Amino acid sequence: MADETDDVLFERFLPHGPAVRIRRTSDPGSIPVIAVLEVDRRAGTPRAGIGTPPPLMQCEAPTEAEALTTLEPHAKDDRMIVQLMREKGLR
Repeated sequence: MADETDDVLFERFLPHGPAVRIRRTSDPGSIPVIAVLEVDRRAGTPRAGIGTPPPLMQCEAPTEAEALTTLEPHAKDDRMIVQLMREKGLR
C-alpha cells in the first residue's frame, strides 16, 4: 500500500510554520494526473497529517512533471499563497 507521502510532489515550509504542498490526488500511474496545491496549517504540530487541507488550486496534466510545472510557480510565491487562501476563505 502506498504511503500518502508518496503522493507529495513538492513541499516547502512557510516562515510561520505551515507547509505548502503539491500533492497528486489521482491514483499512481493513472492518466491524467490530477494534482492539488494546498497549505497544511497543521504542519509541525501534533495534529499534522490528520485529514487533508482544502485545495487552493487543482490541475490535470498528462504527467506528474507537467502537473508540477503548472502548480510549482504558485507554490513558490508567498503572495500568491496568501491571495489564494483569502479567496478560499482560509485566512
